[in-house]
Amino acid sequence: MRVFVTGATGFIGSAVVRELLDAGHQVVGLARSDKSAAALSAAGADVHYGDLDNLDSLREGAGLADGVIHLAFKHDFSSFEAAAAADSLAIEAMGAALKGTGKLFVATSGTLMLMPGILGTEEQVSMQPTPRRSEEAALVLAGHGVRSSIVRLAPSVHGEDEQGFVPTLIGIARQKGVSAYVGDGRNRWPAVHRLDAARLFRLVLEKGDTGAIYHGVADEGVPFRDIAGVIGRQLNLPVRSITREEADAHFGWLSFAASTDNPTSSALTKERLGWQPVYPALIADLEQGHYFKH
Repeated sequence: MRVFVTGATGFIGSAVVRELLDAGHQVVGLARSDKSAAALSAAGADVHYGDLDNLDSLREGAGLADGVIHLAFKHDFSSFEAAAAADSLAIEAMGAALKGTGKLFVATSGTLMLMPGILGTEEQVSMQPTPRRSEEAALVLAGHGVRSSIVRLAPSVHGEDEQGFVPTLIGIARQKGVSAYVGDGRNRWPAVHRLDAARLFRLVLEKGDTGAIYHGVADEGVPFRDIAGVIGRQLNLPVRSITREEADAHFGWLSFAASTDNPTSSALTKERLGWQPVYPALIADLEQGHYFKH
C-alpha cells in the first residue's frame, strides 16, 4: 500500500516508517522542514511537505494514499487545548479526503485518558475529561466510508533516543537531586517498546477492523516506585516518596502522569491481530543504561 504517515520523523514515527518499508509498503512522510525531508529520503520514503496547521497539505497527502497513519501531535502541554484542537482539525481534514473511499485511517490516542485505577481494556470507552478528541474524530470517520481504527499507546513508549516521559523523569531527578514517587508509588504505568509499537501500527493498518480500538501495551502496569528506583540507582540519587500535594511542584506538567494509576491490558489486541511484544520491557530497558548516557 501507499501509506501517508504524519509524525514520520518522530521517535515512534521513524520506527513505523521503517516497519512499513521493510514490509513492502510505499511510505509518504509528512515533513515540515528540509531536515525532516532529508531523514525521510534517507530512510527510503517519499516526502510530502506540510504540517498539522496546513490542512490543504494534509488533505492532499491523505487523498493520494491508500491509507493514513496519524502520529503527529503538538506535544506542548502548556497549550494542550490548542494542540488538541489542531489534532481534531487535522483528522477532519484528512478524513474529508478519505470519506466514501473505504481507505484506511489509523489514529493515535493514549491509555492515560482511560479511567484510573481499573484495568483498561480495548472495549473501555469511558475516558477522563480531556480536550483531546482523537478517538471521537476517528470514529466519526468510520460511519462515513473510512476504515478507521485507533491505537492507544502506553504513556511510556521507550527505547534508544526516547524524548518522552522517561527522559523527562530522569531530567527532573537530576535537577532535584532525588528520584521521587507519589505516595506509596504503587500507581502503575503501562509501557511498550517503540519497535513493538511500530509493528502494531503496521498490523492495525493491514488487518484492523473498522471502528476498532487497539492497545499498544506490553507491560500492563509497572509500579511507579520501580521506575523511580531504577532512575535513582542509575544516577546514584536517593529514592523518596513525596505527597500528592508536593507532586505538582516536583514533577511540573508531568505531575498527573506521575501520580495516576493506569493499568492497561492488550489481551484483545494480541488475540485479534496476533501481536506479541518481543523487545525489552521498560525496567529491563532502563537497566541497560542507555537512558543515562547524556
